[in-house]
Formats: sequence, structure tokens, C-alpha cells
Amino acid sequence: MSRPLQGRRIVVTRAADQVDELMQQLTALGAEPIVIPLIQTVDPADGGTSLVEALAHLGPSDWLVVTSPNGARRVADWLRDLVEQGSDRPLVAAVGTATAAVLDDALRPHHVDLVPDRQSSDGLVQSFPSSVGAGRVLLTNAESAGADLVDGLRDKGWQVEQVAAYRTVARPPSAGELLRALAAEAVLFASGSAVRAWSDAFGTATPPIVIAIGPATAAVAAEFALKVDAVATDHSLGGLVSCLLTQLGDSG
Repeated sequence: MSRPLQGRRIVVTRAADQVDELMQQLTALGAEPIVIPLIQTVDPADGGTSLVEALAHLGPSDWLVVTSPNGARRVADWLRDLVEQGSDRPLVAAVGTATAAVLDDALRPHHVDLVPDRQSSDGLVQSFPSSVGAGRVLLTNAESAGADLVDGLRDKGWQVEQVAAYRTVARPPSAGELLRALAAEAVLFASGSAVRAWSDAFGTATPPIVIAIGPATAAVAAEFALKVDAVATDHSLGGLVSCLLTQLGDSG
């Protein structure tokens, strides 16, 4: 079995409860992941009340749009209950395959209705159908999410309600974690919130190679003057690892 990342030390900044998939991909390639969770996911400020109320008003001709695995986990039990009870459910769209996998598990034996080929907010808007009549969309994402996806869906004629499903808060690293992180060969950023937390902890110091999962994450890095060496073409964890392989191959 090829292990092209044998012995390479890679910093993983995802929250502790979300790191397994990325860890598995890296270790399978021989890497030595340095897990330094800089963020943790918690309930939105209202404890999730707004999300529960918004979900209750969705009908079978409406759409539920989910933009991350975190958001998917927050609506999974609700979807699972609808399926088990044989109740009508809304159409479901996921921004990417990782998000869709969480939702598909809740929807069994059914599947997510829409996953764009290009896994990004822009890709989702481009793939999304135009509204016929007074179509409604419930968009669930992080408390700090921007309005680009809302604006794009409204341009397609949809009535869009955006509700926070969760929020991320910083987790300050220990002194030992700081040293291990800066001694690594690369760092992977899978979200803008992780970039912000890195900036709070490290300033502009980074390992030699910095990779962002997508342009939105790279844009946050630019705001904090963090250099980004590459942005994954496929905005998924698999795409992040593929981009890492390319970068380390070029630098090796």
C-alpha cells in the first residue's frame, strides 16, 4: 500500500468530535496527524429554539438546505423521526458529500435530493432549481454565516429563512500544542472559524504549508494576513487531503 505521507506531521484544527474522518485519511497515507482542536461546536445563542420552530413549519414542497456536517447533525434526528413516522418531509439539499452522508443516514432508505457537483455555496446556488410560485427555503448554518447563499437563493425566486443551527467558539491551545503545531510541516483549515481561532492563538505564524478547504476559508485567512499556499479544488475533506498530497509532493 502506498503511503506517500509517511512520517509527515500535519496539523488538524477541526473540533475534537469532528476529526475522525480526516484522521483516518491522513493516517492511511502514513502521515502523523497533530490534532489541535481550535474550535468547539455548541448550541446557538437561543439554545436551538428558532431552529425547532422553523423546522416545524416546513412542508413537502419546501426545501431544507444544510451547509455543513455540523448543521446536518442538528437536524438529523428531526428528519429521522419524519421518515420513521411516514410523515411528509421537505426536499433536502446538502452543500457537499460529507454533509449529505450525515443526512442520508437520517433519511434511510431515502437520500438527499440535491448535492451540487461543485461543493461550495456558489455550486449549490447554480445547481438549485428556480422557484415556481411561492417556494420556501429554510437555510440552516452557523450563527456567524454570511448572506451569500441567502442572496443567491433569493435571486432564484425563493423565500429564504436563515436560522442558526449551531455556533463555534474558540478553544485556546496549550503551550505544548503551540510548539507542536509550529514544528509541523503543514496545517489544514476546514473552516473560517478555525482560521480565526488560529489567528487568535498564533498570530500570523504557521507551518511551511497552509491549505484551505475552499475559497471562503481562504478569504478569512487573507483577512487575518495568513498566507495560504493552496486551496482545495474539491471543497471536501478528501479534496483537502488531495491538495495536501500535491503540495507536499511539490515541496519534497
